[in-house]
Amino acid sequence: WLKSFGSSHLGTSGFTGTWRGERSLSSVVAMKLNIANPSTGMQKTFEIDDDKKLLPFFDKRMSAEVSGDTLGDEFKGYVFRIGGGNDKQGFPMKQGILVNHRVRLLFKQGMSCYRERRKGCRKRKSVRGCIVGPDLATLSLIVVKKGDEEIPGLTDDSRPRRLGPKRASHIRKLFGLEKQDDVRKFVVRREAGKK
Repeated sequence: WLKSFGSSHLGTSGFTGTWRGERSLSSVVAMKLNIANPSTGMQKTFEIDDDKKLLPFFDKRMSAEVSGDTLGDEFKGYVFRIGGGNDKQGFPMKQGILVNHRVRLLFKQGMSCYRERRKGCRKRKSVRGCIVGPDLATLSLIVVKKGDEEIPGLTDDSRPRRLGPKRASHIRKLFGLEKQDDVRKFVVRREAGKK
């Protein structure tokens, strides 16, 4: 039946797409960059359509620092740290898996990307590797170094922390106090509201 089937259906002639597993850079539609600024407490999402702007991020690992100059003039001088991301089906990136595609791992209690439902239960789940690829839908970035220009909604405003620390050593660290200073004056109190 192979002769009657014809060679045009065997896949070698007339094939114009990419094989399974291969990803072409032209297949990049848009990637959302979720940028967080820890110094101001603000966070903003940018949608980047041009894959040439995203090229410096590809093949970089999580927690690597990348310059933001290629993203546009407003990001000139900024340095970002890659925090993580999700692919187009929503599978998260996991630190320590050195591939740029999806893998199925056996998870147990204490591992990231897994919440144990019953004691001792293990589960095989799909996660992405920690290397950034073109098939990501969102990429989380953290501002490490601020550039020349202000980015509206990210660096021009600051959001105060809603709750302060409770532990005395953390209060000392936040306010720069010495060991002998009284911490009780610096405790951030919260009013208990009625239901």
